[in-house]
Amino acid sequence: MDLKTEYEFILPRGYVDKDGTVHRHGVMRLANAKDEIAPLNDLRVQRNRAYLIIVLLSRVITKLGDLPEVNTGVIESLFAGDLRFLEEMYNRINEDEAVVKVTCPECGAVFEKEFGRLGESSATP
Repeated sequence: MDLKTEYEFILPRGYVDKDGTVHRHGVMRLANAKDEIAPLNDLRVQRNRAYLIIVLLSRVITKLGDLPEVNTGVIESLFAGDLRFLEEMYNRINEDEAVVKVTCPECGAVFEKEFGRLGESSATP
């Protein structure tokens, strides 16, 4: 099984640069431990915890349109809906859920079973 580490996306509205060009197509990579720890030392995050997602996204978005780099200034200038879209995408691709293949003992069918985070109940009501 190959580990997928980069995910393409298309922003709902797009980032508008200083020349008026709209950038919608991008790439986000999986976060590593440093990506989640380093922003905690950023003074902007220490003063305002809500800024954490800005710094975090600027670290894991590797491409956005034709921009030479994606930095906190770019992320700060996104429309609110695009920021929410990227935050949800970040959470979705970095979830620590395990998926394993299981075989039904009765019929022999093979399927994937998803196990949630440690400590979370996966029972359905």
